[in-house]
Amino acid sequence: MELSFVYSGNETVGAMVVSRLEAAGCTRTDDVAHAEAIITYCTSQTALEDAYFDEQGLVQAAGKGALLIDLSASTPSFARELNAVAVVSDLMSVEAPLVVVDVARADAFGDRDNLVCFVGGDEEAVAEARPVLEAIAGTVQETGGAGSAQLARAAYTLQTTAQVISAVEADALYRAVRRSSASLDQATERVGAATPVAEQVLAAVNTGRFDGMYTVEMFMAELSAALTAADDVDLILPQAEACLHLLELLAVIGGSDKAPAALALVYGEEKTCAEQGLDWTRAEQAYGDVAEGFDDLDDDGHDHGHDHGSFGDYPGYGAYSAN
Repeated sequence: MELSFVYSGNETVGAMVVSRLEAAGCTRTDDVAHAEAIITYCTSQTALEDAYFDEQGLVQAAGKGALLIDLSASTPSFARELNAVAVVSDLMSVEAPLVVVDVARADAFGDRDNLVCFVGGDEEAVAEARPVLEAIAGTVQETGGAGSAQLARAAYTLQTTAQVISAVEADALYRAVRRSSASLDQATERVGAATPVAEQVLAAVNTGRFDGMYTVEMFMAELSAALTAADDVDLILPQAEACLHLLELLAVIGGSDKAPAALALVYGEEKTCAEQGLDWTRAEQAYGDVAEGFDDLDDDGHDHGHDHGSFGDYPGYGAYSAN
């Protein structure tokens, strides 16, 4: 496949995209005006809008006939808007939000089979983009016209998020009960009957594997996009909003570059959090007196009082166990 391309956005995803496309025979260039394809992946809606629609943005800079491929998790409305602008600008646009299948893998982007692209857009543009996407991801799933892939991505995100956080909370319950009951039956020492996504996360938590290429920042971007899509149609999703608040808390205390399995640390001991580079004083500064439940922690970081920490004005949460 001979194709000149420009990449813009997140460096981790960019390194993977560039490596795979170059291996497939494509050539990276910095010359946006003459690039045949322009590929983007951003972790915020603002960054994505700026990338395409600023005065010096990609839509203005791209040459006629160029193919725009966005791998970001965004909203159906943004995808339709970008497609409409592309049409009047004599460009082709494809939304191809990237999905990480095993979010707990340390090398989440290292295996094509761990990546899926939902693809939406005009048939001609999708046909042009397919060879590029097949070089990047193991599965390329067409969903229909503009906006359809982002809708599919949002639905996938909501389900994945619920599985990840419910697995972490189930594990937190098992750990708390084990700490308080020395006679607990060995057969009940781990969470059972878990979904595949939950199993992936639990395996990472049980082995203390809290770092990886797929990060909390990326996870938050995907969930934020899904919530924005819901907001665009006046739909309230309380569970998803609560999940986002929890992810935001983890990011505030220093976990934005951690893997999603690091959510388990929020329910763990302060000493373990500190060992992983997380700092609860940042939450105090951001949300008020959020760590008063940690007052019963002794010098080795253990909570013998099992009080609950009040998270002050932190949105969506009354208390978390300080365990």
